[in-house]
Amino acid sequence: MEHRFSPTTYHATIGSHEPVLTVGSGDTVVTTTIDAGGWDANGDQIGPRGNPQTGPIFVEGAELGDTLKVKFDRIWPNRDHGFCSPRIAPHVLEPGDPSNVTEAERLQFRLDFESGAATVDGGPGAMAGLTVPIQPMLGCFGTAPARGQAISTATSGPYGGNMDYKGFAPGVTAYLPVFVEGALFHLGDGHAWQADGEILGTGIEISMDVVLTVEVLKGKEIGWPRGENDEYIFTAGNARPLDQATQHASSEMLRWLQADYGLDAAEADFLLGMHVEYDVGNFFDPAFTMICKLAKSVLPGG
Repeated sequence: MEHRFSPTTYHATIGSHEPVLTVGSGDTVVTTTIDAGGWDANGDQIGPRGNPQTGPIFVEGAELGDTLKVKFDRIWPNRDHGFCSPRIAPHVLEPGDPSNVTEAERLQFRLDFESGAATVDGGPGAMAGLTVPIQPMLGCFGTAPARGQAISTATSGPYGGNMDYKGFAPGVTAYLPVFVEGALFHLGDGHAWQADGEILGTGIEISMDVVLTVEVLKGKEIGWPRGENDEYIFTAGNARPLDQATQHASSEMLRWLQADYGLDAAEADFLLGMHVEYDVGNFFDPAFTMICKLAKSVLPGG
């Protein structure tokens, strides 16, 4: 079944909020998100700042210990302008680094959908006319965490959240732990473009049209967000410091290899050690995100 949903309320936390839509396992949702500042497709501020979320969506049959499978069928900007900060987060640089910009105005980008490019609209010096390809993604999404918690969309955890991994793009399937009845899925924080780490604290922030399909995987319990595309499977660890995030992502991948690919512990260790690739998701917010990924071609049967 397909559900067309036009949100009117938004949350700056991911938690056990009152559901705005109820769907069944296997259903498709056609909806929209507003940008990180709360601006919609018309450029009107209709939500709070700080990655306001569409949702939550209640998925029938989802219970604690299940996994919510979310296929992002379509993610695409629904307006032709976005904004981005030009200032790198101080903690990404050496203490006292003289290149650290103390103050900076947001840069405005204009999107040309025909050419598939986003260009700085004005801006000083070398920034003027800077062009990047339009590569849409969702920076923040997740299921409601356990015990009635409502956690700021500035950060992330086992439930998902503000992971800012550019691999969560159209065509990707995400897998999220379920902690509460109905899973309560939230989504938002669309970016037309973002480099690794989101070290500016933003991508090109923009509102999005989103089409997604949800499915409940009964009795399949996972510890951290997972994902897959045509070429890779990957896991996300969200924590600070970065080594702890790496530990979560790596252990989650080992659990996946043993549970779903028939490998014993030694075989999983060796396969991961020989072929692992790491991507940095968010390196700006309270919790960092590390992505552990394996090419499908190296998996058993690949």
